[in-house]
Amino acid sequence: MSQDLIAIFMFTSMMMLLFTGQRVFAAIGFVAAISAFFLWGAGGSDIPFSAGIKLMNWYPLVTLPMFVFMGYVMSESRIADDLYRMFHVWMGPVNGGLAIGTIALMVLISAMNGLSVAGMAIGATIALPELLRRNYDKVMVTGVIQAGSSLGILIPPSVVLVLYAMIARQPVGQLWLAGVIPGLIMAGLFIVYIWARCRINPSLGPALSAKERNVPLPEKLRLLRAGLLPLTIFVAMMVPFVLGWTSLVESSAIGALTAFLAAVIKGRMTWAVFDTSLRQTLAISCMFMWIILAALAFGAVFDGLGAVKSIEGLFIGEWGLSPWMILVLMQLSFLVMGMFLDDTAMLVIVAPLYVPLVAVLGYDLVWYGVLYTITCQIAYITPPFGYNLFLMRAMAPPEITIFDIYKSVTPFVLIMILTLLIVGVFPETALWLPDMVYSK
Repeated sequence: MSQDLIAIFMFTSMMMLLFTGQRVFAAIGFVAAISAFFLWGAGGSDIPFSAGIKLMNWYPLVTLPMFVFMGYVMSESRIADDLYRMFHVWMGPVNGGLAIGTIALMVLISAMNGLSVAGMAIGATIALPELLRRNYDKVMVTGVIQAGSSLGILIPPSVVLVLYAMIARQPVGQLWLAGVIPGLIMAGLFIVYIWARCRINPSLGPALSAKERNVPLPEKLRLLRAGLLPLTIFVAMMVPFVLGWTSLVESSAIGALTAFLAAVIKGRMTWAVFDTSLRQTLAISCMFMWIILAALAFGAVFDGLGAVKSIEGLFIGEWGLSPWMILVLMQLSFLVMGMFLDDTAMLVIVAPLYVPLVAVLGYDLVWYGVLYTITCQIAYITPPFGYNLFLMRAMAPPEITIFDIYKSVTPFVLIMILTLLIVGVFPETALWLPDMVYSK
């Protein structure tokens, strides 16, 4: 059997296992280990072993549990509740103000956690009931929460970008900084859309009544102080890193410790909160480490088969596609896979093929990491099987139907595509900040 046919057989075997409901890391790792054994005999067992050693030697991976723990402490201790209450009081007089505040909430939650699931959980349990109770349009606010929660995989400390960094062998710090400006551009476009739509049709997002807006100034200032606490934690964590005073791992430890101390000072660090945060951190961290281990093993076998060279020869040699056309085809394949798989599964399946090809085409791998992540965001909320669509269906009240959920995402998908085009045409939007920081 030729090497090309072996590579195709590996890929189809892995996809079949995934569709049976097997865990992502188990399907990918099993195919990699079995293929290595049958291709190279007993010596093939060194491939998974060397992948494990490489994983254990990757020091920046220590940041993963730190940031996940920070996010769960902030969420479980209800510090995020204070944040939404602040937006409620300060943005309520504006038409659509609470929806705009929800996007701002999602940006800050993203800066605390790095996972879209956390933003979705907080948005669906805290923001959605409040917005519906104040007669906001259910279709619009459903889209707001789904789109806003997806920012968690783009704005640092994005866990998805950590995974991409490991597979693409790129600095995590540069990837995180590269996601800042595109993430803020996308959030800003969300806010402009909400403001414009509610200005044209105020019934979609009515302002708070005069009675609700009549909050004494001291109370407003107290809520402002409490709501800005998460931002203070993020600044305390990121500023020393950006200025070069601490390493990335040290900054992640500062963030985790600061969040823990904030919960203690506010009297919310109970044993239940601490126990839940630790358990969730362990579960998420182990899951990602197993996935990275499987991806490294699978990529090593693919590389040994020369599959990357075959794909390169097909696209460039036989089909004669331009680099931009190849890039567009890769992003379209992510969108299609995103209808069936989550972001980590998509990355570990195609990264062994796409990342080397992107480097051969002459593109910056940090820039491409941002493009990949934005494409994942689009896939997250694209019908029929977008990941966030089903999370929203599970968390939304009965009056929000699956048709409402599908309908709600259309304008936000268009905004995400616009952001993708902006970053694609103007790479400086992603590369300026990391270049500025790392050139010092």
